[in-house]
Order: sequence, then structure tokens, then C-alpha cells
Amino acid sequence: MKKAFLLGGEWVSREEGMPVIYPYNGQKVAEVSKANEEDVSRAIELAKEGHRYMASLTPYERYSILIKASQILSQRAEEFAKTLVLEVGKTIREARTEVQRAIQTLIFSAEEAKRVGGEVIPLDAHPNGKGKVGFYVREPVGIVSAITPFNFPLNLSMHKVAPALACGNAVILKPSERTPLTPLMLGEVLLEAGLPPKALSILPGYGDVGRAMTTHPDVRVVSFTGSRKVGELIAKQAGIKKVVLELGSNSAIILHRDGDLKKAVQKTVLGGYAIAGQVCISVQRVLVHEELFQRFLEELREAVNKLKLGDPMEEDTDVGPMIAVSEVQRIQEWIEEATQEGAKLIAGGVVKEEKTPLLSPTIVSLVPTHVKLYREEAFAPVVVVNPYREIEEAINMVNESEYGLQVGVFTKDIGVAWECIRKIKAGGVLINEGPNFRADHMPYGGVKFSGIGREGPRFAIEDYTEIKMVLFDLS
Repeated sequence: MKKAFLLGGEWVSREEGMPVIYPYNGQKVAEVSKANEEDVSRAIELAKEGHRYMASLTPYERYSILIKASQILSQRAEEFAKTLVLEVGKTIREARTEVQRAIQTLIFSAEEAKRVGGEVIPLDAHPNGKGKVGFYVREPVGIVSAITPFNFPLNLSMHKVAPALACGNAVILKPSERTPLTPLMLGEVLLEAGLPPKALSILPGYGDVGRAMTTHPDVRVVSFTGSRKVGELIAKQAGIKKVVLELGSNSAIILHRDGDLKKAVQKTVLGGYAIAGQVCISVQRVLVHEELFQRFLEELREAVNKLKLGDPMEEDTDVGPMIAVSEVQRIQEWIEEATQEGAKLIAGGVVKEEKTPLLSPTIVSLVPTHVKLYREEAFAPVVVVNPYREIEEAINMVNESEYGLQVGVFTKDIGVAWECIRKIKAGGVLINEGPNFRADHMPYGGVKFSGIGREGPRFAIEDYTEIKMVLFDLS
């Protein structure tokens, strides 16, 4: 039986379905009704009514709905976690973490519903402003189209849906065709919490649905997380509306000569192999001062060889499958290209079983900077380790990338830390922490081809609202 999708608060079934495949063994675990362009048009018409109702609610009423949703999600946490394992292939421990993060994103969004305000503008600071007073208020944009990827289908959907609802919008969400189950379950939670039904549609589908959502003139904001290729397409076709893009990276760690080597190893393992490396802020490149290079490689290899690769439902599994066999084949080609150009395979690179997407955690060193493994986003359990001599050289190596999401720097020297903060072109520079760290209320996003705009409920609300200026002439 196909799972229905959510259209303006109503559960709708279609004859055409989309399979949901468990990456670990390739078995179909569910089938979801596929939405179409006509469904998008209907969802937008209903969203106009949903937005008007949402905007009429008080901030406290919107807060109450989202807080109740967080409580319901907490009660269903293990159900959500197991579903995440089945559709994404992440380990059960990683899935539980995602659910807890989604709960926090809901809570932060609920709290921000109470803080959507404005600011007094001192008009009499202008020569012509005598006798005038002014202020601005923020109002919801109306309809937000949100498109999310496969790797964090619950929390990345939450990062778009919850802040948009908090400030009074209606939302149309298209989850990844590979992972629609937990987003649809999120719809159940929000409706149970009392969300006005027409304020939310969740439409599983392919590119035709995404195109209809992003090009419709009544949509005021498009928020997309995914590949650079699709992000560029959306930016070209969206038209006159706000576009928020989070497009990934090939994030780096710099380990300076005085940095904490053991902590850098620990953060590289945590950041490089979580969710089989399929995270936009995965640790992909580690730039190590030449004095620590060999020791770092040895300790990293020792730590990586201890990781357990296998069944993501088992409590002690550290690394689960990639999303598809085709992705394993792609990254193996990238590794082969790098080694043919002189790189050294230090660990991993082996498929555990034929025709499975289980790639052993991999380390490659001395990678030439022109090959795909260094320049592109790997999105795989592969870490590149290269040496450097001077901090300026390391900074330049980071900045050579077309991406700029987050960077981790390990040093005890405040001067070195500050030089990295000033000179590195990225959305975040994390000192003595890996680039994969994200607290769900911080401003998160990148520069260059890593995207446009910031997420985190408070900062997302800036994109999901319009400023209205108010002026009184009291002269």
C-alpha cells in the first residue's frame, strides 16, 4: 500500500508511486505516492489561505503549536530514528542524534516566533527628518517553497519548515525522492499539534515538482539544500523572489604545529566518516603542518581501522552504507584518479561486499590539488591528508576551493587563529573544533559556491519575512 502525501492538510494518494529503498540491502521498505505539477498548483492555492490564517495567529499561538509538535516528536523519537535508518542508511545512533536535533530546531523556532519584531529608526538623524518618527516591522512573506536532500531528511526539513511557520508563512516541502518517509511523518506531527491544515503541503516527487515549486510567481521564497548543480539551476529559473541556497563543500581542517593532534584526529574521524561522509560539512581535506604530518597519518589510520562498517541498525556500527552503489562507484573512480596522479592510499577504499554501497573508511594522502578528490565535494567516507609548511600556505590551500562552508583550525596560538579568521573565505571558522560542528540555532551557511543565506531559526526568519517601514510625521 502506497503512503499518501500531504496536500494542504489532506492526505492524497496517487496511482503512480515512488519506491523507498533501504541502502544497506537494496530492499524496498515502502512506496510513496508521487505528486505532480497539478498538485503543486493546488498546494499553492491552498497555501494562500493557509498563510492568511497563519499570519492571523498571535506569536504565542504559533509558539504553542510548534512546542506541542516538539513534544509529540519526542514521544515518537525512536520510531522516527528507525525510519531514518531505513530510508537514509545512517546508523541508529546517528539517526537518534538527528531526531534530537530536530526537536531542538522545533524548540528554537517556537521561541523565535515570540521575537519577530522590528526596530525604531531615528529619522531625525537625517537633515530632513525633524518631526518625523519611524520604525519597521517584519511580516511573513506568504508562501515558502522548501526542497531538502536525502542525508538529513528530518532535521533539514525542520530547518526550513519550522522557522517559516513560526513567522506566519505557509510552506510547501519537497523532500528528496529517496527519503520522503520522515518528512511525511513530520507532517503528521504538525497537524496533530494543531497546525492550520492548509499551511503545509509535503509533495514527494522529481524535478518536475521542484521546478513547479520554484518558478511559480506566487512563491516568495525558495529554500534549497542540495547539490551545486541543482542550486545553480534554481537560481537561474526562480525569477524575482528570495532564494536561499545551501550547496555543500569540501571542508578542511588545518592542524598547525602547536595544535592538539589527538583532538584533531578525533574530530577528523567524527567529521569524515559520520553518515558515510555524506554531510555537506564532512571533513574532506586535512592540512597538517609538516612537523606533525607522519604522526597524524599514523594515528588517524589506527583510529580509522577500528571503525566498524556494516549493518546500520546494530548499536555498535560506526559507519553505514552510502546512499547507492552508483555513488560508491563514483568515489572509487575519484580515488583511482588521485592515486594514478601520485596520491597514496593509506587506508580503506574497499567495498565490503560486492553490489553493496558499503565502502570502508578511506584515507588518501599527498593528493594533487587538481584532481576531483581534492577539488570537488566527495560526499563519501574519504579523507584527504596533505602537508603544509607555513600557515599562509594552509590558508591559501583552503581558499583555493570554489566552496566555503566551514573550516576547522587547531592551534594554541591566538595570532594564528585570528589570521585564519580574517583570511579564510568561509561561512564559519571554528577554532579547535571540526568543521562538521553545527548547533542548530547558530547562523549556518557558506560563501562562494557553498550557497547564499543562512539557516538557524533566527536567521532563517530574516529570509522568510519582509520589512515594512512605518513613518509618522508629527510636525
